[in-house]
Amino acid sequence: MMGGDKDERPDGMDRRGALTCMVWAGTGVLWGLSGGVPRSLGIVGEAMAAEPSGFTFLQLSDSHVGFDKPANPNALGTLQEAVTRIGTLQKKPEFLIHTGDISHLSKPKEFDDADQVIGGAGLPVHYVPGEHDLLDDEMGKAYLDRYGRGSKGAGWYSFDSDGVHFIGLVNVVNLKAGGLGNLGDEQLEWLEDDLRGKSASTPIVVFAHIPLWLVYQDWGWGTEDGAKALSYLKRFGSVTVLNGHIHQIIQKVEGNVVFHTAMSTAFPQPAPGTAPSAGPMKVPDDQLRKVLGTTSIEVRHGSKHLALTDSPLAS
Repeated sequence: MMGGDKDERPDGMDRRGALTCMVWAGTGVLWGLSGGVPRSLGIVGEAMAAEPSGFTFLQLSDSHVGFDKPANPNALGTLQEAVTRIGTLQKKPEFLIHTGDISHLSKPKEFDDADQVIGGAGLPVHYVPGEHDLLDDEMGKAYLDRYGRGSKGAGWYSFDSDGVHFIGLVNVVNLKAGGLGNLGDEQLEWLEDDLRGKSASTPIVVFAHIPLWLVYQDWGWGTEDGAKALSYLKRFGSVTVLNGHIHQIIQKVEGNVVFHTAMSTAFPQPAPGTAPSAGPMKVPDDQLRKVLGTTSIEVRHGSKHLALTDSPLAS
């Protein structure tokens, strides 16, 4: 717990923590940070849930177009539902970020179908690959030809928007034991060079498929050399790391870094360690859309943390 004011709340959050370390996450739920771990402070009132005033973008993840098993026989349909909901947002996002597994088996038709649906949002899209996008016979050439133009190596790149520096990383090539993600020396050297010269006050958003932090090693839910990448980000005052892969919302905060994994638009996976293995999880049909969704991110200049809102397809 941070030092200073010790006006303790019943939930263990001190007043200083509640006032100075707030992140907006969940669907209409305000979160505070206690000991580096987000804790719900209750439902956000209408004033907080009003139209965003800052620069916003939206994250899609794990669409798995082509998946048709019992966990979701129509993954393309639920992706379409997610894209349709984008059109109902009070403020149109500047662009979309897709954090991988666009397709299920890297088939041309799967990519074609995904492109048609996602293109319906009418927004620029920035992609990074998931392991399911690199299953073609040419080691990911199909993905790179479609989405990797102008990128480096296996598809990593960076860009700037509204004063924020965005970095798309690829950690699904040469997976390590147990399926752990891997960045590799070449990409790490590029990342260090990319950040060189950036002011410590520049907000940084990193996005990749597999979480950069170790969520659950037994299932490969982490990146073996992720700590090295994160070491280059320590000097920045605001860092947000967005991932997919695990098909559920898990968030944590370490110092200046907010880690956030997104829901899938296709199917859920079990919570870490609650099943014999990771994989598509069947839920009752009337519950499926409550565990699928998107993440909207608002950049509020002058605020240390970005505002994150997770929106299920159904409440």
